[in-house]
Amino acid sequence: MYKVLFAASEVHPLIKTGGLGDVAGILPTALFKLGWDVGVILPAYPNCKQQLKNLVQAISLSIPSVTMPVLILKGELPGVPVTFWLVDSPRHFNRLGNPYLGENGQEWPDNADRFTTFCKAIVHAFVTHPEQGWKPDIIHCNDWHTGLIPPLLDSVINRPATVFTIHNLSYQGVFPHTTFKELQLPSYLWSPSALAFHNQLSFMKGGLVFSDWLTTVSPSYAKEIMTPELGCGLDDILRQRSKNLTGILNGADYDRWDPVQDSLIEKPYSKESWHDKVKNKLALQHQFHLPENKTIPMFGFVGRLVTQKGIDLIIKILPKIISKQIQIIFLGEGEEHYQSGLETLARKYPKKIGLSLGYSETLAHSIQAGVDIFLMPSYFEPCGLTQIYALRYGTIPIVHKIGGLADTIIDATPENLDQELATGFIFNNPTSSELLNAIERCLNLYSQPHLWKKLMLTAMAQDFNWKNSAKHYLELYYKLLQSRLTIKL
Repeated sequence: MYKVLFAASEVHPLIKTGGLGDVAGILPTALFKLGWDVGVILPAYPNCKQQLKNLVQAISLSIPSVTMPVLILKGELPGVPVTFWLVDSPRHFNRLGNPYLGENGQEWPDNADRFTTFCKAIVHAFVTHPEQGWKPDIIHCNDWHTGLIPPLLDSVINRPATVFTIHNLSYQGVFPHTTFKELQLPSYLWSPSALAFHNQLSFMKGGLVFSDWLTTVSPSYAKEIMTPELGCGLDDILRQRSKNLTGILNGADYDRWDPVQDSLIEKPYSKESWHDKVKNKLALQHQFHLPENKTIPMFGFVGRLVTQKGIDLIIKILPKIISKQIQIIFLGEGEEHYQSGLETLARKYPKKIGLSLGYSETLAHSIQAGVDIFLMPSYFEPCGLTQIYALRYGTIPIVHKIGGLADTIIDATPENLDQELATGFIFNNPTSSELLNAIERCLNLYSQPHLWKKLMLTAMAQDFNWKNSAKHYLELYYKLLQSRLTIKL
């Protein structure tokens, strides 16, 4: 049985800040169900140590750049069939809350040291000195936090194959040149062809240059990051590696996100009982002290309040759309000026706008089930999962035609509606005027109940199961293993 070690900085339900946590929480299980021996490794944050069961020390490591021993802990998560390992270095990871940010909302100043330790521990424990007796055939790395694993393995004989998945290229793990020296990394890695990036250290670049294969989380995003517009300064490297770059669309965890069995919503419902969705709408209106009205179109936004998500486009047109007969609910946190802008508008329109700053898994489910329309006007979106969840809940997405949004939503043109293909509304350019036009198209269709029902039921019938995505990863794994076997022969 082949072995794959899935390395990530966050894994749901142990710890999660975004889509990476969702993917790392479900893809390993999907791979296990397809016959692989799967291990997951992440830092030993306090929440992880509390939730894992039968946690034992598997190995104690001595890493030159770390003064205290680094432990590899092994444990289990009830109901999840894969093995979990934690890299336990209290100085680096024994911190509550967000895994990357302090209470002040700023990145931890020692993040480079923290995730270098994470990467070194994985290489030491599972490849160069696999004392626990479990050596992977493939190490699957995720985002910049694991970007040093492929370069650290580059000169190792009989090393595992490496896959590096880009979840969001805009977060790159870039640090000053002085940091490179402090981390005691091999000197040959300081080179324009290695980790040096405009005279700074780039973790992301390490993954891009040294991995055997690169993946992104949607086919469209794989193409977009090879352009100067969305390549974040790394498009030249990505174009050079284009033959080893694949876009594999993320899947949805329908065990968690399906209104048929969702215990977090007011009233479960299905395609057959779609009319029960309105009970969730009334409950959401009641929760946010909005007028309880079954027929008023209700919009929702769930996501980080940052420019990438197009929240500025929404805020710009909000006074105009609020003049119509609508309601809108926001859930998220992020940049202060967006938060304060929404707070001002919510105070001004208390009967039309509901706002919850922060993140609540329960409320996220309630919004998906309760609103009619989901706003996702991102400037760029590697994959996006919330629009996929919205489809299953019969909540119609309005999206910018970019990345995974373009790969998952079919525009409600008259032709697509006639053929029962339409699942949402798409606008082509990230401007407030185009977003407004899409909203007006959507409201026009909402006023035609027979067409809206057809659109809802088509959306609910979409299937983005993780099993399909996992099969694509397995095809890639087998291809890598076969090529390495050919090289040895």
